[in-house]
Amino acid sequence: MKRHLVGTAWTGFALVIVLLTAWQAPAQDAKTPYPAMAPLDQYLMTDRNAEIALARSAAPDSISRDAEVMVLEPHGYETAIKGKNGFVCMVERSWSAGIDDPEFWNPKLRGAICFNPAAARSYLPLTVEKTKLVLAGRSKAQISETMKAAFEKKELPALESGAMSYMMSKQAYLNDQVGHWHPHLMFFVPQADAATWGADLPGSPIVADADPLDRLTVFMILVGKWSDGTPATTDQH
Repeated sequence: MKRHLVGTAWTGFALVIVLLTAWQAPAQDAKTPYPAMAPLDQYLMTDRNAEIALARSAAPDSISRDAEVMVLEPHGYETAIKGKNGFVCMVERSWSAGIDDPEFWNPKLRGAICFNPAAARSYLPLTVEKTKLVLAGRSKAQISETMKAAFEKKELPALESGAMSYMMSKQAYLNDQVGHWHPHLMFFVPQADAATWGADLPGSPIVADADPLDRLTVFMILVGKWSDGTPATTDQH
């Protein structure tokens, strides 16, 4: 999503995860095709190996083959494969998007993402905690309040310098508007002005997305190839 995902999918990722205002834009209309959480089984992937493969497709094989891989189970994310290089790959679901995103409950979203060690230590815990709240049946308002309290009590880690992620999977599905969008990298920083990165300006390859709930800004940089090395065409969404 942000992500997130990308995160701003990438909410991006992920969001972005994550991704343009189409991924993280506040709902302009009270009517939404996803007004509430769908049945849990719509968010789960029945083929565990397929989820592992999708997660690993977020980054080049040189990175993802030695990464830890997490998969979503009914109770939350769990480690399916232990890693060796400090990276963690997973498939984010729709709640990695902004809390006001109209596709927050979209059960089709599959945001493949690989976090570098700094992001695995300091950003991934936010996704894991939010997922636990979602699977426990919490409402959006309850999720927001619980996350806010966790930050204030310092129960969640401070974002580390250098935290970033890869969202380069051509098999990912980031939302109904952009599909798999473009392959991109996401950089997580404390809340910042987009102008400090030259983001969202004409000709700039950088897209910024503010995430107030997670208290950070995601900067997405488009890249020219998918994780398998094939070129990303300019006619992608």
